Amino acid sequence: MLKRLSPRDRFEQLVSTYEPMLRTAFFEAIDDIRSNIVLRRVVESLERGDVKDAIAAMNLDEAAFRPLEEAIRQAYNGGGVATVEQMPALRDPSGLQVVLRWDARNLTAETWLREHSAQLVTNIVADQQVAICAAFSERLARGSNPTRTALEVVGRVNRVTGRREGGVIGLTTLQSGYVARARDELLSGEPDQLRAYLNRERRDKRFDRTITAAIRDGKPIPTNLVARIIGRYSDSLLKLRADTIGLHETFAALGASKDIAFQQAIAKGAVRAEAITKGWKHTPQDHPRVQRVVDADNSRLDRFIVIVFVRHRPPVSDSGGLNSQRCNHCLVFAFSRLQSW
Repeated sequence: MLKRLSPRDRFEQLVSTYEPMLRTAFFEAIDDIRSNIVLRRVVESLERGDVKDAIAAMNLDEAAFRPLEEAIRQAYNGGGVATVEQMPALRDPSGLQVVLRWDARNLTAETWLREHSAQLVTNIVADQQVAICAAFSERLARGSNPTRTALEVVGRVNRVTGRREGGVIGLTTLQSGYVARARDELLSGEPDQLRAYLNRERRDKRFDRTITAAIRDGKPIPTNLVARIIGRYSDSLLKLRADTIGLHETFAALGASKDIAFQQAIAKGAVRAEAITKGWKHTPQDHPRVQRVVDADNSRLDRFIVIVFVRHRPPVSDSGGLNSQRCNHCLVFAFSRLQSW
């Protein structure tokens, strides 16, 4: 006999299914952009000092992120179906059972998915263009060779895998700045600057002994080795970006589909709006965000719980400020209580 999953088990199952899917989709989009870059065109534009044309030559199209949009769609529909499945058998006032299904073609459901996906991709591409523009402009202003400048932005081809690695494609403007400052620290040859690099959490620690030896011996780190170190640091930041998008967008899609599934049930007359209350809980973690749990709705639990998710802003958010920072990596989720009819 199959065991019915508890709301929390279903929550964990959905996240474990869709978060890796979204993370992989983001990586696929970045790999697509990288693999289609013609380095010579970028270099020629930089030789003319035309940063705008160099960015255009990289073809940072929103279409490259279609795999990410598709993964969001699957998570969104998966959340809607799961919400309906977790509802108890509902009956109308005459006692007849009400049949509920998740309707992905519902106008409200379609509108949320279309607008959310489009806004996310637009923000990612816009922020990417700003980051690359800043990287190109900063390096050229220092008199850096156009070819080296291009490679530092688009990444270098790994001779083993044939794929580009490093660079700043896929990173946020803030992360791109981290890469630039880390490169300056390693090239400076100054002990205090090298020690500052060793404090970077996302660095590849396999190079720590090399950097420590440079501090001890007072010798500069070879430029080609700096490029390797920075490439691994950049890749680590890119993984963090993908992890963040995977988490946030999974929560956003599941949370929105839950809300809309309940709206559909209300519209069908299967549930009274006043019979649904919400509260907040925190997923198992060492450091819960107290400010959200304290603000939780502690309404009395009746006979049924549907666990749902906090809506998160996308990692690239035009809202900025404290609120977006508080959403970052937040694992607080909402749950809806469906009281007796």
